[in-house]
Amino acid sequence: MKYYIIAGEASGDLHGSNLMKGLYKKDPSADIRFWGGGLMNAVYKANQSGEGLVRDYKEGAVMGFTEVLSKARKLLGNVKFCQEDILAWNPDVVILIDYPGFNFKIAEFAHKKGLKVFYYIAPKVWASREGRIRKLREFVDRLYIVFPFEIPYFEGKGVNFIYKGNPLVDALDDTQPFEGLPDKPYIALLAGSRKPEISTMMPVFMGFVDRMKALPQYADMQFIVAGAPARSLDDYAGYIGDRKDYVKVVFGKTHSILKHAQAAVINSGTASLEAALIGTPQVVGYAGSALSFMIAKLIIKVKFISLGNLIIGRHAFRELLQYYFTPDTVLTEIRRILEDKEYRSAMLSDYDEIRNRLGGSGASEAIASSMIEELS
Repeated sequence: MKYYIIAGEASGDLHGSNLMKGLYKKDPSADIRFWGGGLMNAVYKANQSGEGLVRDYKEGAVMGFTEVLSKARKLLGNVKFCQEDILAWNPDVVILIDYPGFNFKIAEFAHKKGLKVFYYIAPKVWASREGRIRKLREFVDRLYIVFPFEIPYFEGKGVNFIYKGNPLVDALDDTQPFEGLPDKPYIALLAGSRKPEISTMMPVFMGFVDRMKALPQYADMQFIVAGAPARSLDDYAGYIGDRKDYVKVVFGKTHSILKHAQAAVINSGTASLEAALIGTPQVVGYAGSALSFMIAKLIIKVKFISLGNLIIGRHAFRELLQYYFTPDTVLTEIRRILEDKEYRSAMLSDYDEIRNRLGGSGASEAIASSMIEELS
């Protein structure tokens, strides 16, 4: 069968690559064309010849309301190009991975053209923009959800869904150490994958680093910035400045960096759930433009911004948002993680509960099997 897959972000590239592994395993004749990134392309190259990658997600990733508006023309151009490419290739199914601003437009188009549409990893309609549920009912043949708290929500909304567990469990269980790992304790710093995120996170990170290094008991502490796949060293170097002896940027090793860190400071998103599943104590920070944050406060309905906290319905770890995300508040929280054994132990206990609620391994392959059954 012919599968057209669209992932628009780094997390979608990860989930898309694991889904593709499952599709190739369960459907040896699978022919895949996709929008994604390096992880998906590597799986494609290992199973097919030719060029399956249509567009790299790095070309179009944006975040925040004002950022989306500023790149609206480019996004609309990509939508039109994608629509034309789908028609020319005529797949058996269009599989959309998260990325709702783009993918809902493709869902409507593909549905009206008589194509089967699967949506993998539900748009976060339970957090904001609940009106999109109508589009899920109308344009999506099958929704594949990945969080247990979504089950009662979508049941109550009458959406046709399947739950097979969370694919992150598979992706993280084989995390390996990397060469060049510091021989001293270090803190992991994850600033997100988009330039607007990096520009707000990195100054706070470096302020935190300066304050921590000034404390005699932490004078030898190292810091590793996990470089995002879509970025280069130039995106970080200007913020690091003369701190190069103890602040390093490492690309392509995020999971390993987290696994061996004493603690982590993480931009909200998939990475905070990855840290919980890996077992790295963390604090989450988020800051955006004043306008984006004001709009978000008006429309976001959930109590937490981090998936791990949402899964268990309480704070497993702290979330420092906007004006509360400062070098001093980060330092206070990291010191508590490192120095308060009971606090650290309670966080790790909550992590066990998060993992248990997500279920066991094999989710990506189970989802691929389910998709193939739906098409048979």
